[in-house]
Amino acid sequence: MISRKLTPSKLKNLLALSPFTTYAYTQSVSNSNFTSIINPPKISDLLNPTKTLATPNLHFRIFSSNHTSVPPPTLSRDGNYDETTSQSRRICPGCGIQMQDSDANQPGFFITPSVKDPTYKQQIDKNPLADETHIPDSLKKGILIEPDETLENPTPKSPERPVVCARCHSLRNYGKVKDQTVENLLPDFDFDHTVGRRLNSVSGTRTVVVMVVDAVDFDGSFPRKVAELVSNTIDVHSRSWKEGKSGNLPRIVLVVTKIDLLPSSLSPTGFDHWVRTRAREGGATKLTKVHLVSAVKNWGLKNLADDMVSLAGPRGHIWVIGAQNAGKSTLINAMGKSIGGKMTILTEAPIPGTTLGIVRVEGVLPGGTKLFDTPGLLHPHQITTRLTTEEQKLVHISKELKPRTYRIKVGHSVHIGGLMRLDIEESSVDSIYVTVWASPHLPLHMGKTEKASTMVEDHFGRQLQPPIGKQRVEELGRWVRKEFCVRGNWWDSSCVDIACGGLGWFAIGLKGEAVVGVWTYDGVDVTPRNALIPHRSHNFEVTGFTVSKIVSKADKSLNKQKQKQKQNENEKKRKVGDLETNVTSAAL
Repeated sequence: MISRKLTPSKLKNLLALSPFTTYAYTQSVSNSNFTSIINPPKISDLLNPTKTLATPNLHFRIFSSNHTSVPPPTLSRDGNYDETTSQSRRICPGCGIQMQDSDANQPGFFITPSVKDPTYKQQIDKNPLADETHIPDSLKKGILIEPDETLENPTPKSPERPVVCARCHSLRNYGKVKDQTVENLLPDFDFDHTVGRRLNSVSGTRTVVVMVVDAVDFDGSFPRKVAELVSNTIDVHSRSWKEGKSGNLPRIVLVVTKIDLLPSSLSPTGFDHWVRTRAREGGATKLTKVHLVSAVKNWGLKNLADDMVSLAGPRGHIWVIGAQNAGKSTLINAMGKSIGGKMTILTEAPIPGTTLGIVRVEGVLPGGTKLFDTPGLLHPHQITTRLTTEEQKLVHISKELKPRTYRIKVGHSVHIGGLMRLDIEESSVDSIYVTVWASPHLPLHMGKTEKASTMVEDHFGRQLQPPIGKQRVEELGRWVRKEFCVRGNWWDSSCVDIACGGLGWFAIGLKGEAVVGVWTYDGVDVTPRNALIPHRSHNFEVTGFTVSKIVSKADKSLNKQKQKQKQNENEKKRKVGDLETNVTSAAL
């Protein structure tokens, strides 16, 4: 554009004032001429001033202008709970893993953002130079836009975002793990080593253990081993304290989260009684407090924070513990927002195992009280630990549960996807009411038990998902049966639940006794219990598949296969007919 408006002589003077170093070339640049690029000839030696190139900026840096290499650390999940060692290590504030920037294939990899000029977001002058009558002084000085010193309302400085690891960045922005193979390099979280030995210590600061349990997967997410460990510690230290010895008595606070996913018609008083009963049966015999909260609806968070502070004291330690994907990090983030503290947002995602190391959370609780978020405890008995990411999305419950009820007789079965089946084998009554409480994305099927064996071969991985695909059926394990005897005293409400860890549950209503068989994959926990939600749907489901996108898509695919197979058969018949016609014609 400049060469069109200016003569070569004026352009030569302009380029002499340019901040770029220029030189002439008479042939193509090759590797042999690379030395001349680094040391260009002087302007006086130029043969053709109108053809210029800018000197390349040969500053080789990796990703950042302030790059400081951090060697790969020894893989650990201890995080930053120990102040004596955490100051010498850089810990990801989102998940608690030790960070490093030397190997992208190792856990904790991060990239330091480059430092930007404070005015990089200001608008630039987009008027082309060719439209100006003369060359402005700002260009001669090497400045495109002179800063406006008379700006009355400057753009407020946005708060600096903390640097997180690449895994947290991918989860926060894309909702998935960038490299699944890196997950397999992480060691298992050793609760006894990191937290258990501190609880067993008779001295030290006051300790509060906050056990977070998922309301819609209570038995599957309840940390039984932690409950038994802490309850036994309380018993031992309590006897020492009564004998006049020092004894640190931990406090147990049971937090049932995601209560917004339960039906609104459920009685809070009845639910609280049910939770305390199930917790005692699970090993938590020394509960100090029970809180029913919702991080999404902001229910009960303020009371929970107040109780945590009062129980821990001004210098106590609070450990938030729970199963994978129970909602620990989401709960802490919601508490920080409700209280109004300045805290680093923990990484949260609807996949198990988001938190990798212990994270000391600052800015949530007042005073010297320390709050620690811990990695999720792995419960192999939960069926979600065997599912892929796409399969977990189908099982994940994100909206208020709705009942789906069947009225069935002996000799009939109900499938929940390809993950669980209930058979009514014997009964003292004619009809039994079976209500399914699970994700609405999961397709159901009700039919005769005698045909249930063919369902695995014909419909698992297709109409009944998860698993997604026939090859996944064998990968999930062996299909096994468990038998239960159930009893009930009324028809109009459910009496007994049969829950599957990580999936949902069957609620059974009957006035009498029955023997049921429950089928699922080997190793998955199936638990009978008193009914959590007594009421059922007034509209009954019918025989066959429920209406769902999965079933419709599978039916369309099956119809296409049948049509294609039929077309192939017709084509073969036509060719055979043509061949016979040709043979007959040749014989005549």
